Amino acid sequence: QVQLVESGGGLVQAGGSLRLSCAASGRSFSVYAVGWFRQAPGKEREFVTAISLSGLRTYYVDSVKGRFTISRDNAKNMVYLQMNSLKPEDTAVYYCASSRDSSWPPFKTDYWGQGTQVTVSS
Repeated sequence: QVQLVESGGGLVQAGGSLRLSCAASGRSFSVYAVGWFRQAPGKEREFVTAISLSGLRTYYVDSVKGRFTISRDNAKNMVYLQMNSLKPEDTAVYYCASSRDSSWPPFKTDYWGQGTQVTVSS
């Protein structure tokens, strides 16, 4: 079992930045790839980005490339999502997820966090 807890969401103006954090506990965090998903009201949950066990491989959906950066610190059992140049369409609940699979995308989630709200005002 891996427990994931997100933090860092909030309200920000368009063009601003936020950094989300995902804290992991339970089984060894370093054996899992970690991803971030988001779900806007009335829409399906969307895979946004992922980072490999080592941190050397990352993936970003086209809509966030160049604006979002995922990173991890296995010593601290933490994963971060730095979000810059935020747009109103980035408004969603953001979820941290872990996976033992390495062939993403698609990201095959084993464990989910509870989510953190990000709201970008225009």
